[in-house]
Amino acid sequence: MMKRKAKSQPTWTDVKDKLVAFDRTALVDLIHHLYAADKSNQAFLHARFGLGEDVLEPYKETLARWLWPDPFRNQDTSVSKAKQSISHYKKAVGDPAGLAELMVFYCEQAAGYCQDIGYQEEGFFDALVRMFEQALKSTKTLPTNGRDSLIARLNRVREISHAFGYGVGDDMDYLLAKYLKHPR
Repeated sequence: MMKRKAKSQPTWTDVKDKLVAFDRTALVDLIHHLYAADKSNQAFLHARFGLGEDVLEPYKETLARWLWPDPFRNQDTSVSKAKQSISHYKKAVGDPAGLAELMVFYCEQAAGYCQDIGYQEEGFFDALVRMFEQALKSTKTLPTNGRDSLIARLNRVREISHAFGYGVGDDMDYLLAKYLKHPR
């Protein structure tokens, strides 16, 4: 008889089945090893448990690295790695105010970088406009006391973006009017 072929990729179900056999001490030890293995695991756990002064800081550092890289160190931009940072925060905590803050920070970093060094890449601009829209949608759901300062920051991004060309500022004008339903 032929032997049945094993799964090529383990799944969460496989891992969960193994974890069932762990006692509390073994689970804490496993989490300790995961914590020590990678800074992103540390950021996740700090955010999940609300540890540290600013749980958003590691996510902002990642956004800054990929949206405003150091050209003298031969660093490049990466929209996907920047967006992944926001996604990781969402999985760790998902706090709407924190998500809105990260989205607005993304827009500030991307627009600031383009303004600072004259970066003009259409895909980067497209991603900036999409994040601007997501930030507006997210910010609109917040209570007034948290919303107004974020909208003011997005408005500053919109003003800066008019200098980029490619219709970036015009797209942001349209989105601001669409989501806030009042003139600038």
